[in-house]
Amino acid sequence: MEKAGGKRILLIVGGGIAVYKALELVRLLRRNDHTVRVVMTEAAKHFVTPLSFASLAGTAVPETLFSPDEEARMSHIALSRDADLVVVAPATADLLARMAQGLADDLATTLLLATDKPVLVVPAMNVRMWMHPATQRNMETLRADGIAIVGPENGDMACGEYGPGRMSEPPAILAAIETKLAATSHIAHNLTEPNLSGHRVIITSGPTHEPIDPVRYIANRSSGKQGHAIAAAAAAAGAEVMLVSGPVSLPDPAGVTTRHVETAREMLTAVEDCLPASLFIAAAAVADWRPTDSAEEKIKKTGNVPPLLSLVENPDILATIGRPGPGRPRLVVGFAAETQNLLAHAQAKLERKKCDMLVANHVGRGSDVMGGDSNQVTVLTRAGAEPWPPLSKKAVAERLIAACASLLAESAR
Repeated sequence: MEKAGGKRILLIVGGGIAVYKALELVRLLRRNDHTVRVVMTEAAKHFVTPLSFASLAGTAVPETLFSPDEEARMSHIALSRDADLVVVAPATADLLARMAQGLADDLATTLLLATDKPVLVVPAMNVRMWMHPATQRNMETLRADGIAIVGPENGDMACGEYGPGRMSEPPAILAAIETKLAATSHIAHNLTEPNLSGHRVIITSGPTHEPIDPVRYIANRSSGKQGHAIAAAAAAAGAEVMLVSGPVSLPDPAGVTTRHVETAREMLTAVEDCLPASLFIAAAAVADWRPTDSAEEKIKKTGNVPPLLSLVENPDILATIGRPGPGRPRLVVGFAAETQNLLAHAQAKLERKKCDMLVANHVGRGSDVMGGDSNQVTVLTRAGAEPWPPLSKKAVAERLIAACASLLAESAR
């Protein structure tokens, strides 16, 4: 499994109050073993000094396009070609406009025009500037040019307004960078596309709802985004995909047969109905417990005494499907969402549930994994544990399906 890391990032910083987020982005990139070169527009220097970026990046910040010593060596060409990825963050309305028009009147825009490497922009501006027809025309031009875009997000502005235009947070930008690097590396190395043609794959996704009464239930905080992304990636790899989904607000993935369920018992029955299969991936966040009895009518308050709930353990879907014996899928993959001691709990679950691979992630306080669009996982097999960098859930799904396809191919030899 390839680990995205150790790449060269050219970060072009535009001038705006969101510049402070670019400092944190540099820190995150360095922590993930990337080399960062920073170039600032003149406007950016009014908010943060070049020394701040130089201190975090560990490399000097070029000051101007017209440096006799540097330009004698055509440094603007070298900078633009030496990177694996060019990131513009924050990308102001003015900088985006100059990019769309192909202007090159300073070091930053000259680098952008001279580069032959992928470019990712992170817009940040006032909501009215973002929604202006001129900005939207410029964004369409940049999209048509193949430039990747992250954000902007809805949120409070420094000017006191609220709406789209807020710069994405550094962890989300990092996830997008890692995804772009992984895709670029895949193309550059002409890697073999995962092939699951002829394989049936069963995937569970989303939460389960265990009814207390007709209007209340016990559930886990799961959006289903990761499970649905895995189903889409498996279908793209040519598999016959059976998706068993708990209650989510997501559309059914194209090319996938989806069965909708509510409870853990319904999910287990649906999974068993889909067998046999080559691969089972248990990405759903199944409620461990359910009420012993579900009231037929809404439970009403009676004074200040809350009702007592009697709970019973739900069936363990992963352990049931992973149990050795006839009909077991050739490859069983589980998920572990933990709030502490991630590796220890995940390793124990790998052994206890008899699965072949376990995808573990941290969902403690401050994490946006459940409901967010990015994920950072550690993949465990009996051969060891491999931490993956922060990625979009789509990229995690594609990597996981590629790993599963490789293991299935190896087991068939």
